[in-house]
Amino acid sequence: MIILQKRTLGTTSPLTADALGLGCMGMSFAYGQPKDEVEMISLIQKAVALGETTFDTAEVYGPYTNERLLGKALKPYRNQVTIATKGGIRLVDGKQVVDANPAGLVQSVEGSLQRLGVDAIDLYYLHRVDPQVSIEEVAMTMQKLIQAGKIKHWGLSEASVTTIKKAHAIQPLTAVESEYSLWTREPEQELLPTLADLGIGFVPFSPLGKGFLTGKITRDAKFEAGDGRGKLPRFKTEAMAANQRLVDLLQNVATEKKATPAQVALAWLLAQRSWIVPIPGTTKLARLKENLGAATLKFTADELAAITAAADKIKIVGNRYTPELAKRAGL
Repeated sequence: MIILQKRTLGTTSPLTADALGLGCMGMSFAYGQPKDEVEMISLIQKAVALGETTFDTAEVYGPYTNERLLGKALKPYRNQVTIATKGGIRLVDGKQVVDANPAGLVQSVEGSLQRLGVDAIDLYYLHRVDPQVSIEEVAMTMQKLIQAGKIKHWGLSEASVTTIKKAHAIQPLTAVESEYSLWTREPEQELLPTLADLGIGFVPFSPLGKGFLTGKITRDAKFEAGDGRGKLPRFKTEAMAANQRLVDLLQNVATEKKATPAQVALAWLLAQRSWIVPIPGTTKLARLKENLGAATLKFTADELAAITAAADKIKIVGNRYTPELAKRAGL
């Protein structure tokens, strides 16, 4: 068993989590064909045996199948684990639709409770901000759900600083999710300082650049049908070729530290703030063990500064989202 350091998300409404959580989306959704349920249940339970207790899912992953997967896998460990899930996105005719109407969110919470097999959801996020529903109304809905004992903490995913402040003023946020890694540094500009000021935790998703920062995805990679990376600008052949410089940097550091590029990327993130909890995902036991090993990788202040300075000199090519997906982020 790996003894993972615990971190605290939020100060007004604090939640204790592992320094590294496990993002479960890819087991059922977004990266090609869903993986075998029996194999994924086994992987999740092996994660618990290794010391992992923090898991992330969402209603739309499947939809519904990823929550059911966690419900089955974590049934023997309900009192030992922390589960975060999300609502506010529906699948309509195969397309994702942002919908944060309060009545729908209440129904989503009830469905998630049943699928996860829990009495209360540890951390419930609004998956994306709905421009048709005021964030104050959403926050009041979450407040009522907390008061009713349906959810224990709440958060926002891919929200702007303005939205975060408005929501937090109504019902304190425990965490905000957004993409953050060595090739997605935008949160450093406004988001991280705002979260520090408000006492809100940060949960970076795609901390390994959707797999690119592991060094296992080459410029000639072909993505199977259903793998969303095939549509993203940053995963076009020319972009991956240009961005290889960042992977080379990680590999050089990894060689010096007797680690892997993935471990370096995760350890760099962990070193940025004490209230950051990355949630790398995987469907393989070997990768799970590798990722968890990042929690023990430490940098001196000089080493950390050198990695950051070297990364600063590398221009990342390609947007992280398509224009359609970008419209839903940062509202």
